[in-house]
Amino acid sequence: MNYNKEMKKLILDSIILALREDLGSGDITTNAIVPAEMKISANIIAKESGIICGLLIAKLVFLSVDKTIEFTDKAKDGKFVKKGAVVATVKGPARGILTAERTALNFLQRLSGISTMTNKFVKAAGKGVKILDTRKTTPGLRYLEKYAVKMGGGFNHRLGLYDAVLIKGNHVYIAGGVKTAVDIAKRKYGWVEVEAKTQGQVRDAVASGASRIMLDNMSVADIKRSIKLVRASKRNIEVEASGGVTLKNIRSIAGTGADYISIGALTHSAPALDMNLKVA
Repeated sequence: MNYNKEMKKLILDSIILALREDLGSGDITTNAIVPAEMKISANIIAKESGIICGLLIAKLVFLSVDKTIEFTDKAKDGKFVKKGAVVATVKGPARGILTAERTALNFLQRLSGISTMTNKFVKAAGKGVKILDTRKTTPGLRYLEKYAVKMGGGFNHRLGLYDAVLIKGNHVYIAGGVKTAVDIAKRKYGWVEVEAKTQGQVRDAVASGASRIMLDNMSVADIKRSIKLVRASKRNIEVEASGGVTLKNIRSIAGTGADYISIGALTHSAPALDMNLKVA
């Protein structure tokens, strides 16, 4: 995971917060039943087939509970695993392993679910188009969830409001039109993406020199017409299709010639990839 210092801190903060949420004053069941000196070995097993993601995060969860726990990967992030596969083993103090179990699995299942769903969309779309995520992520888990999208074969859109300009409907309304909004943003930032809901807005975006146009919730027929307008301009403008994308219609959308397809469902609707931890 190639994250900068700030991102790494946010990820560690997320782990600490998740453990604090689950542990509270302590794991009273484990502490009551499991001897303090007991050591165990356990396997983390995939109960479904899918793309694994989050092994390092799971490891950090266990080590945050007890630094003497040994965590060994048996799979790699971004790789497909079959149902029943052992994706990791953990050895060490039984109390620490059982206490960290649920939080580690929560991260691992969530991220693997996103990678698996992303991979399904990537395969369904076929070659020639890039699948993008959105900002529709779980609060506090954006960096991890966007990492999971990459492990599934997708690409990251902007990480937040700070690293790319995306002019949406409310911005256009406040500015008084697409051209005015794009002109203002281009003077300050250069590269500008603008959302277009109608053919008229597409024309305005092309005329204003937008760098990328997001076609929002358009039919396949309207996407084709919009792309024809953009390509006819002979300008180097990227086209992104967004809104209402499903596994059933993505191939048709990809066939329009769009450069990108962005899908909020990659992160806001991905089901967890079921896993469990079994003492060996």
